[in-house]
Amino acid sequence: MRTCLWLLFASLSLTSCATSTIRSRKQERLTAYHALSPEHRLAVDTGQIEVGMPMDAVYMAWGKPSQIVPGDPSQGVTVTWLYRGTYPEEQSFWSDYDRWHDSGYYTAPYATHESHPRSYVRAEVRFAGRVVKEWHSLPGPGD
Repeated sequence: MRTCLWLLFASLSLTSCATSTIRSRKQERLTAYHALSPEHRLAVDTGQIEVGMPMDAVYMAWGKPSQIVPGDPSQGVTVTWLYRGTYPEEQSFWSDYDRWHDSGYYTAPYATHESHPRSYVRAEVRFAGRVVKEWHSLPGPGD
């Protein structure tokens, strides 16, 4: 039983450390990578995308999109991949703390802040017929 638990813990630890990289995604789709033009292979290797690249090349360069949005069927087969990022959003507010003084206990206000992660769309890639039609990197909040 102890050995089974140790093996389970070890396998969970190893899988949680796995991250998707350009190298791992190229290995995952090696046949598609070798089918790319030399220009598109260079773009993938440097994490860039270009108009005219196939979906597989975008996946290898940038990874799995955060969201896939199907397009309007009346305009042909289109799809948009959205890539999200996060930024810390700070909120300032007043709070109270209790304080002991010679004359007794009292509450005093003080200003404080908290930070919460917020999501935003950092890039979008539009495909027509499984090929990049256009793409945009979007500025993050505060950029």
